[in-house]
Amino acid sequence: MRIAILSLCVLSSSALAQAKGQAEAEKGAEASAGAWLKLVDGEKYGESWAEAASLFKGAVTKDAWKQQVKAVRGPLGRVISRKLKSKSYTEKAPGAPDGKYVIIQYDTKYEHKAESVETLTSMLDADGTWRTAGYFIR
Repeated sequence: MRIAILSLCVLSSSALAQAKGQAEAEKGAEASAGAWLKLVDGEKYGESWAEAASLFKGAVTKDAWKQQVKAVRGPLGRVISRKLKSKSYTEKAPGAPDGKYVIIQYDTKYEHKAESVETLTSMLDADGTWRTAGYFIR
């Protein structure tokens, strides 16, 4: 009986530590995503590419990113509002190597699009910094 209680306490302590670590990861990723979105909102597309995760930069060149994001964001106009919808820590992201990721979604209203969902995938990059590895608008 005593061993079972001790095991339960160790498991509970481990689960709490894991939950705290995930909450800290989500907080760091959200702050990084917010700073990155400010660059995109300010049409600083080259800077947003430079601040993106190595996985992102390996998938798209700076010039291609600037063209793609301008083509998508330009017609939408300026951001009117952006509200956090969800954030979720995971260690497996579709089409990406295993690692530490936080999937963040925002309900975003643009000047020319009343309802959209922005999805950012933030990853813990090799240098220990949370950076954007994916960005989608629907």
